Amino acid sequence: MPSKFPFALLSAVLFLAAGCARAGDLDKAVPAPAFDPAVNAGSETAVLAGGCFWGQQGVFEHVKGVVRVVAGYAGGAAATAHYDMVGTETTGHAESVQITFDPRIISFGKLLQIYFSVAHDPTQLNAQGPDSGPSYRSEIFFADPVQEKIARAYVAQLSAAHLFHAPIVTRIERLNAFYRAEDYHQDFLVDNPDYPYIVINDLPKIAALAHVYPQYYRSRPVTLALR
Repeated sequence: MPSKFPFALLSAVLFLAAGCARAGDLDKAVPAPAFDPAVNAGSETAVLAGGCFWGQQGVFEHVKGVVRVVAGYAGGAAATAHYDMVGTETTGHAESVQITFDPRIISFGKLLQIYFSVAHDPTQLNAQGPDSGPSYRSEIFFADPVQEKIARAYVAQLSAAHLFHAPIVTRIERLNAFYRAEDYHQDFLVDNPDYPYIVINDLPKIAALAHVYPQYYRSRPVTLALR
């Protein structure tokens, strides 16, 4: 069992007691990226990090045009891409999701719009919600120069608009490799909707997606179990 399981409820209670912003506060739209060129390919992949991968996977599984979301690790070496090692905060890995999507239905830029508004708080440095450490950092791992240009232009656009209470701290780096997480992490939100950590930190993000971006939301998630 992963180490966060026994302490999830305790961490959630401490998180609320500390008066930190909850996931439900991330319930507002941000402008779409001004630079978001069309891609005619049938499939594209994005790798994003923004806190615990349970919630990130759960959110993007509800996005139209997304065909597969895998929880995993990015930023470190293959030898340390294991949950217990990543949790030591010494591996360079971030808990991440690999999103395979149809760019003819939803673009990379539109995924970033969801990512920056309802999926996580991009102003939290090396932390997200009740979790702290660099493995919970905000980071975009770009796969090619076009993704890099879109990401950097969008961060500049959002920063110039002063939409957030604090500066955006999202890192943007080239993806060297993505490593799939252990099976017990996959589809965790879908399989454990009543788990206290999920109820407090992650279900509000999906509700925000449905409320803020109904044009992108689908009620039935595309899970790994279905593919």
